[in-house]
Amino acid sequence: MTPQDRSAVWRRYSAEELDRQYDARASVPSFEAEYARYVAASDAVLRDMPRIADLCFDERSGETLDFWSAGRKSPVFLWIHGGYWRALSKTDNAFVVPGLLAHGISVAVMNYTLAPAVGIGEIVRQVRRAVAWLHRYGDTLGADTRRIHVGGSSAGGHLVGTLLAGGWHDAFDVPEDGIGTALALSGLFDLRPLRPTRIDGWMRFDDTALVAHSPILGVPRHASARLVAAVGGLETDEFRRQTQDYVARWRRAGNAAEQPAMPNHNHFDIALSLGDPNGVLARTLAASIRRST
Repeated sequence: MTPQDRSAVWRRYSAEELDRQYDARASVPSFEAEYARYVAASDAVLRDMPRIADLCFDERSGETLDFWSAGRKSPVFLWIHGGYWRALSKTDNAFVVPGLLAHGISVAVMNYTLAPAVGIGEIVRQVRRAVAWLHRYGDTLGADTRRIHVGGSSAGGHLVGTLLAGGWHDAFDVPEDGIGTALALSGLFDLRPLRPTRIDGWMRFDDTALVAHSPILGVPRHASARLVAAVGGLETDEFRRQTQDYVARWRRAGNAAEQPAMPNHNHFDIALSLGDPNGVLARTLAASIRRST
């Protein structure tokens, strides 16, 4: 056994190596430059594309979403931002809107309460509540709410996975087939390798939460939802492995999945590319939504 093997805390990685694998900001030359692109693209959307702002979907937390309509009876897509559950907001994630509106898809972009003010269980609850709210009230906004389509990146990709898991629908009055297409980008589908990393400093995971909220451990069989999962070719080995393993588990359970290749994208610009109506993600997502609506 090598010294590296003796210090391994997850697979072949030491705690220090896991920190490097899951340090998304360090995986690009400049996080500040990547974030500035998010803000600039989102500012343009907020300035130029009319929306209904700050709709409260959860009275308990007071959290809100913004809604852009593509017209009556259009499908609706809910975008869940990343930021390792502790950063970003709906305001700096409006960049996704143009890519989907151009395909006749209405878009909702949500906030959730950030860690460490709340733990992962409460964040998951809020995201499920947003889906339930759209399912119940989205028709008043003109949307077709028979099935809600969802997407997110990084921590948002993880939260998409918790929407695909079974066992929560009755408590939120959402039908089992209430999710249509789910877009998961660079997702964290297994939380267990995060326990030894600095991420645990603000998430304070416990053993129960790690299992209950790891989507890869709760993949349903023969799900009605369609999964579109992608990860950037320039991302770390662990981020790429997470997506590969989740897609493989999803397919083994008899579920439909697409995995568009994004070889030239990093952890941040993969999500930004969704705002391009002619990009791979927008076209793939729109086609899947048409099949699953």
